[in-house]
Amino acid sequence: MATDELVKATGIAHHGAERLPSVEIDSFNIEMKDEDGFLGDRASKGAFRDILDRWRKPLRKTGEDPFGKEPSEEISKKTLDAILVGDDTEASAVVHSAIEDFAQELAYVTRRFLKTKAWAKTERIVVGGGFRDSRLGELAIARTEIILKSEDFKIDMMPIRHHPDEAGLVGALHLAPSWIFEAYDSILAVDIGGTNIRCGLVETNWRKAKDLSKAKVVKSELWRHADDEPTREGAVKRLTKMLKGLITEAENEGFKLAPFIGIACPGVINADGSIEKGAQNLPGNWESSKFNLPASLIEGIPEIGEHDTAILMHNDGVVQGLSEVPFMQDVERWGVLTIGTGLGNARFTNRRKESAKDRDSTENGKKKAKENNKENNKDSAKSD
Repeated sequence: MATDELVKATGIAHHGAERLPSVEIDSFNIEMKDEDGFLGDRASKGAFRDILDRWRKPLRKTGEDPFGKEPSEEISKKTLDAILVGDDTEASAVVHSAIEDFAQELAYVTRRFLKTKAWAKTERIVVGGGFRDSRLGELAIARTEIILKSEDFKIDMMPIRHHPDEAGLVGALHLAPSWIFEAYDSILAVDIGGTNIRCGLVETNWRKAKDLSKAKVVKSELWRHADDEPTREGAVKRLTKMLKGLITEAENEGFKLAPFIGIACPGVINADGSIEKGAQNLPGNWESSKFNLPASLIEGIPEIGEHDTAILMHNDGVVQGLSEVPFMQDVERWGVLTIGTGLGNARFTNRRKESAKDRDSTENGKKKAKENNKENNKDSAKSD
């Protein structure tokens, strides 16, 4: 089925769409450069580890490195978080110093985004990705906000609300057309990363909250494909199997599962579901003109609950950001940065939905305008 036909038949937007039910996507996956290379590399998980290593270096020379010989990239976030509140003041000072330097880098990168046309007038930025899931990540985000506000940038920065592992699944709900929520109570979602593929059964809880603020992941399955080094076809086969397993679980537990799968995937996603660029960390060549993930999955899962399967795929940073839609209604323009292997990014403008109050106000306005016109016409007739 062609993209235009799919839109007409199902009410589903095309893959990588700029307009979604709740938001306009002003930009995503911007790759900016400076003299040192890609900007995103300055504010990635790897960048933080490099900064931490730099602070450990002078202490190593004197044999006073509080972390001993353990490589910086192998120290867990949990360990670093514990050090921040522990009794070893020198180790704590090293971590705080690394956080400060990383915040300066994140502020530099954010500043560059805010100065682009696509990110102009951004009021709030949520920060997701694995780095956010730690105390040190939260401190770095808060420090970045303070740095930017000290430079008169009117911007709020905050950690993403959902756990980073679940935000990319919950966000997939905002790719779905509105008819889904009337008839079904759950969807399948997929979050594809350079190391992991995660699938989830996402309950909408639409009856409790029409804005999807109560949505939650009720089942999920994780596969670390980086450990197995599969072929591209092998990865699709495994993903299909994971999704079929979730369909069976949903049926067994009495969920009304929608015939819809929302996918978050790295890179620039074309309207037909092919990937233009940015998928270099995935197993095999996902950017080939001969490969189309949504089409491959529909071959393996043509139907869900006796209805034709519909699939919508978008950039992973976009989908993670979409999980915040219900909580961003007090601003108009907002963005997301995801700190992981690289720096994912997307900027959104909310699409205002006319409320019943607004409609009443508009109708009253029209009524009064008509009455005023009648009075004006009467006055005009008298004067004539």
